[in-house]
Amino acid sequence: MLTAADLEVNVLDFRHRSFQFDRRVDLGGTAYAVFSRTETESERQLRPKLVRLSVVVPLAWVVLDPASDSLRVARDGTVGRSTDAAAVEVAAEPPEFEEDGIRWKRAPAGTAGYVYAPLGEASIVLGRDGLTALGLG
Repeated sequence: MLTAADLEVNVLDFRHRSFQFDRRVDLGGTAYAVFSRTETESERQLRPKLVRLSVVVPLAWVVLDPASDSLRVARDGTVGRSTDAAAVEVAAEPPEFEEDGIRWKRAPAGTAGYVYAPLGEASIVLGRDGLTALGLG
């Protein structure tokens, strides 16, 4: 398992975006790592809004990938293949997708944010109690 220093000095590569480690949270007896980033909703809008994106993943699934020199998500310790598609605006993404060999779900959080969680963890992470415990609801 990675140390706190490993998490703090490396970025998580997810959906062709870089996410910074935010904090660790325990939910239902499992330690989760919360990564976040803020980006502009759409440059094409007259008044684009800032959107906060968070990735919540079991801490044990986070690994340091020496090939990319970044953090990646690997359920069994082996880094899967990332999608070849380019990054798109969050609003254009499907609510469920596969990344690194793991099924993911994206859900709204708060007034200007979205949370990504592995589909198998979604009931814990994306439920009202989970989002509240994460400070995202």
